[in-house]
Parts: sequence; C-alpha cells; structure tokens
Amino acid sequence: MELDRIDLKILTCLQEDGRISNLKLAETVALSPTAVLSRVQRLTKDGYIVGYEARLNPLKLGAGMMVFVEVLLDRTTPNVFEAFKAAVQVRAEIMECHMVAGGFDYLLKTRMADMAAYRDFAGTVLWQLPGVRETRTYPVMEEVKNTTRLKLL
Repeated sequence: MELDRIDLKILTCLQEDGRISNLKLAETVALSPTAVLSRVQRLTKDGYIVGYEARLNPLKLGAGMMVFVEVLLDRTTPNVFEAFKAAVQVRAEIMECHMVAGGFDYLLKTRMADMAAYRDFAGTVLWQLPGVRETRTYPVMEEVKNTTRLKLL
C-alpha cells in the first residue's frame, strides 16, 4: 500500500499526540471524522501503526540510570542466539536488545535505579544470560535526545 500525503499527516499527528481525539485529528488533516477513523484503522491493519503507549518518566519511577551494554557471545550458533533472545525477553530492565554487525553481537539498552542496582543486575542477570562471554558497559552521563518519532514529511 502506498501512503499519500494525508496518511503521512495522520501518522505525524499521532506520533506527536497518540491521545488526540478522532475529531481533532480530522480537523487537523481536513477530513471527516469517519474518513479519518477509516484511515487510522487501515494504517493499523496494514502495520504502519503498531500500538499506543504512555511515555513514563524513568527518574520518577526509580529507573533514572540508563546503561548501554555491548554483549559478545561465546559461540554464534542458532541455538545460542535463540536462547539469548528468549532470555532477554523476560527481563524488564532490558528496554531494548539489538543484534548488530561488528565487534560484538548484541547491544542492550537497560535502565536501573543507580550504579549499585546495575552492579547487582550485571552479576545476577547479565553475566548469567545464555552464551555471554564478554560485556562492555556504557553508563549514560546525559541523555541529549530521546525520541521514538520517525521523520515522515
């Protein structure tokens, strides 16, 4: 399916405010509420919109320290990859996990309360994940930009 100018405007508006009312969205893109609802439903069905969620303040919720971790596995076999991927899925502290090309296998984004909490996590969880041979830790000193918005227009 090809996206037209109105679809892109709808997606842009929803990225800015996922709670925008259908009526306000319709006014913004200059369509009827029925037409906008139909387009949003189609965009969702076709996988352009994958969900809605609230962005929470990690500082207020005891997860103010962000740490990126490079993970090098001891073997790069399908069963090790699958075991590692399954293990990271169940850990709430691991916000993101990306398989990457280069000098290591995975890049993790984690959130903790503080360095003591990270040290505990590293010893009891991270280094116990299937296949982990080596890790490199990068605590974030300042979060300069954090967005989930894609450039559309």
